[in-house]
Amino acid sequence: MILTSIVALPALGALAVALVPRAKADVAKWTALAVAMATAALAAIAAFQFDYGGNAAWLQLTESYAWIPAWDLNFSWGIDGIALMLVLLTAGLTPIAVLAAWRDLNAVHRSVPAFFGLILALEASMLATFLAANVLLFYIFFEVMLVPMYFLIGSYGSGPRRQYAAVKFFLYSFIGGLFMLVAVIGVWVQSGGVFEWAALVGADGNDAALQLGAGSLQNWLFLGFFLAFAIKAPFFPFHTWLPDAGGAAPAAIAALLVGVMDKIGTFAILRYALPMFPDAVETFAPWVIAMSVIGIVYAAFVAIGQRDLKRLVAYTSIAHFGFIGVGIFVFTTSAATGAVLYMFNHGLATGLLFIVVGMLTLRRKSASIGDYGGAAKTLPLLAGIFLFAGLASLSLPGTAPFISEFMVLLGAFTASKPVAVISTLGIILAAAYVLWMYQRTMQGERNIALDDIPAMRRDLTIREKALVTPLVVAILGFGFFPQPLVNMVEPAVNHTLTYVDVDTADTDTAQAESNQD
Repeated sequence: MILTSIVALPALGALAVALVPRAKADVAKWTALAVAMATAALAAIAAFQFDYGGNAAWLQLTESYAWIPAWDLNFSWGIDGIALMLVLLTAGLTPIAVLAAWRDLNAVHRSVPAFFGLILALEASMLATFLAANVLLFYIFFEVMLVPMYFLIGSYGSGPRRQYAAVKFFLYSFIGGLFMLVAVIGVWVQSGGVFEWAALVGADGNDAALQLGAGSLQNWLFLGFFLAFAIKAPFFPFHTWLPDAGGAAPAAIAALLVGVMDKIGTFAILRYALPMFPDAVETFAPWVIAMSVIGIVYAAFVAIGQRDLKRLVAYTSIAHFGFIGVGIFVFTTSAATGAVLYMFNHGLATGLLFIVVGMLTLRRKSASIGDYGGAAKTLPLLAGIFLFAGLASLSLPGTAPFISEFMVLLGAFTASKPVAVISTLGIILAAAYVLWMYQRTMQGERNIALDDIPAMRRDLTIREKALVTPLVVAILGFGFFPQPLVNMVEPAVNHTLTYVDVDTADTDTAQAESNQD
């Protein structure tokens, strides 16, 4: 029942918080925080119950409840090492986001209970996508999570274009989901009426996966899934909704959008695309790698030219997802493991960066970089955390994203040296846009307009220190000791790569032996 509880608790909590009278905003906040913390505790219990030994590559803690018997359709849940890592990220980042949004609604004439209820509804739907062991169930929650995010951006966001950003986000994701729905129906027909993931990929004790078509049929089914996942990720050139949505959303919501929700796209590629359509994956891998490399360089150059803090951070994430795409589709153990670690570590670093940007913009009432300058003089602690988050985002050694990026580049180098070399250019550009952002906002000549704003003389509060501390500790802790994360995901990564008919697990070993010789 643990997996069902992880999904059900925030879902029921969302309903309870939304029903709190509008006048009792504090009750809604504390209830939402308590539910988010309790969900994090359940995720921790699942982590303790997880078998990290011989069964780590398979779905564990599985549950199945009859839903529509006539279609042999069940509520099926299961978790492997990859899903466990992302469940822990979601459950850990949500209470931090709740705390980060604690004061953000004071100037917004909207319902506070509805806002925090939407956050819990978003958490429940994201957790359900990671835990679903049924293709149709995954699709349902893949689409359901669009609803709370749409209202969080459109109703509680900032700027004159928040409605435009919300509609663009929803339409992009919804249309991509419709392509996936067609592919899901095709899978159901081709498999003879099977929705269960274990049966589709041969993980239920059968010797082989069901044959989901060959040649052009499998290619079309793969493209139906991949288009939805590429939009969600987002991969270049399907990325254009993210800067608008990330720029308009409240900072705490942007942290969940970029820190967690986008990971569902890359998670789904590993969970569904590779095992279900291995031939098509091999066919389209060079194209996906090309898209990813272009995204790394393109997004970095565009980020350098941004004048809005939140849009700049959103563009950096597009570049980071390029690294994840390269890591998955070069089909080497170290690169794929690094890509999964990148999902987790990017969530920590970018989540922290968005939250700190939110603290800064809430004080100045502006996200324009030109409205700052010399802010570190009166905000030394906030400036220090801002610099730390930026350096973690560019994968500075000693921070958690570094080992992820290093493993991706190492695995990519063994598979394709040009891909690795071009991708490395993204690291150089990352240093440029992060340091430029910090210099323009925190250093240099002080903007005299800041002296007239009392909030710009108030450094980190106790609440703000409490919500950034866990992320700083996690980024440093996993930066120096990443092995627990590697042990968690590597068996599942290796198992996933076995579905692709290429030299995978042996690639890195062969290269290492060659280097020793």
